Amino acid sequence: MIDAYEDPGTPDRRGGWRYLGWLVLRQPWRSAAGALLGSVWMVLLAATPLLMAKAVDEGLAKDDMGALALWTGLLVVVGSFNAWLSILRHRTMTRVRMDANFRTVKVVVGHAVRLGAALPRQVSAGEVVTIGVGDVQQIASALTVIGPGVGAIVAYLAVSALLLTVSVRLTVIVLLGMPLIALLVGPLMRRLQGTEAEYRERQGVLTARIGDLASGLRVLNGLGGKGLVADAFRRDSTRLREQGYRVGAVTSWMQALGLGLPTLYLAVVTWLAARMAVQGTITVGELVSVYGYVAVLVRPVSYFVDWGYQLGRGVVAARRVVSLLRLEPEPDEGTREAPAEPSVLYDPESGVRVTPGRLTALVGATPADTAAVVDRLGRYGPTEALWGEVRLTDIPLSQVRSRILVADHEADLFAGPLHEVIGAAIPNLRGAGNCATSPHSAAAALHAALADEIVQALPDGLDSPMDAQARNLSGGQRQRIRLVRALLTDPEILLAIEPTSALDAHTESLVATRLHHTRKGRTTVVTTTSPLLLTHADTVHYLVDGKVTATGTHQQLLEDTPGYRALVARDSEEVVG
Repeated sequence: MIDAYEDPGTPDRRGGWRYLGWLVLRQPWRSAAGALLGSVWMVLLAATPLLMAKAVDEGLAKDDMGALALWTGLLVVVGSFNAWLSILRHRTMTRVRMDANFRTVKVVVGHAVRLGAALPRQVSAGEVVTIGVGDVQQIASALTVIGPGVGAIVAYLAVSALLLTVSVRLTVIVLLGMPLIALLVGPLMRRLQGTEAEYRERQGVLTARIGDLASGLRVLNGLGGKGLVADAFRRDSTRLREQGYRVGAVTSWMQALGLGLPTLYLAVVTWLAARMAVQGTITVGELVSVYGYVAVLVRPVSYFVDWGYQLGRGVVAARRVVSLLRLEPEPDEGTREAPAEPSVLYDPESGVRVTPGRLTALVGATPADTAAVVDRLGRYGPTEALWGEVRLTDIPLSQVRSRILVADHEADLFAGPLHEVIGAAIPNLRGAGNCATSPHSAAAALHAALADEIVQALPDGLDSPMDAQARNLSGGQRQRIRLVRALLTDPEILLAIEPTSALDAHTESLVATRLHHTRKGRTTVVTTTSPLLLTHADTVHYLVDGKVTATGTHQQLLEDTPGYRALVARDSEEVVG
């Protein structure tokens, strides 16, 4: 199975079938073993009626107890051996499916990381969730055909060869059965792919809407728009349900054919064989063997139908994964070197000028305005910002990312031990561990964000498990954990969006003091309207409609700028209350 840190390889993005083939070729020996075990297992299932026929003709019919005991013993041995093979086959195919699952997850996650900030502009979050939750599982299930699928073909040919020793007529009927099944199931497979693809697309849109609705529920309540959005969601979910019914209708027909056709198959061939036995064309033992052969064929024929069903859904899922993998990051045409020394960061659109080595605060009545400035200064969208005398877009993105960090107060926190969430291991707190971050700097970051008390309150300290988005912590604790993670990187320029907005006044005051001390001499930009944080800022830019209208210290702006004073005083009253 693929190792957690193994390179998953370069996927084939030329289509759904090509991608499924690539997954098989990435584990050739395991795939071959699954096909071999599946083939031997199914062929030995066909050996059961052959041994039964021998026991009847040479044992019972001739009243030869020795022959009966011999063939019965062989039947037990073959059955036991085949049961063992079935276990091996199942384990091997489980590994094949899990490898395909994990490999696809790694490929999708790796590509999402490469897309970076371009990802939400090219594909919805719901689409990514649908791929990760549903499509990955469908792709893994489709690889089941490697074992039982190949085995079904081999068993079908083997049984046909055994039937040929009994009756050419029966053999021809059996061989003509598969083309007939293909004619019946083929159109359903094409229809399933179409309805399944449409269902998955609508599911992705609805999943994205659920996320947007959940994250903006409080705002919708305030604006009185919750009912309107709920009605739209109800309409979309109704259409999705109707599309699901259409998928279910096609699926039910395929599954009904998977059960019904083999049964009809068994009845026709058994009736013909019984007539031949009555006429004396075949012996009673051969009649038993024919019945057994056809009973064995029920399973391969069922697999053929199920194979088509699984492959149909798997190809749809693989096409969606390939569509995501075909997305490309925004082109990076930067060729100029970033300033060698700390330099001014300037956003001409807003007029914000960030002086190196100082704590700069951006204050605006609309948080989106200050966040947009940070995005431009961090090059997370179209920007004309300058770093020194060089445009940010002229600098290779790797250099920008290595020296400028945007720390969002709603940045994602992944599930795992706390030390992995913040990206550090602290031997003196954990008792073990190695990390690129020194214990001193990690402890300093925890102290600066007032997060050391969070660690001490957890049962296992930094080894304590965190839920996705650290939901087992409070909002203020999550915000401090995000700040720790930002401080641990120790960037040359830190751009922090509302780093203390979820903290109570006492905690915010301490964090503001420690942040100023920790980042002393380093370029730091914060967006905030909190006087507790603004008091420590060296420079404050007051923005109205996204433009700088006043610049100075917090005290100067309180005295000279009424709009700033009203905004900050309002927030001050909210904090005190």
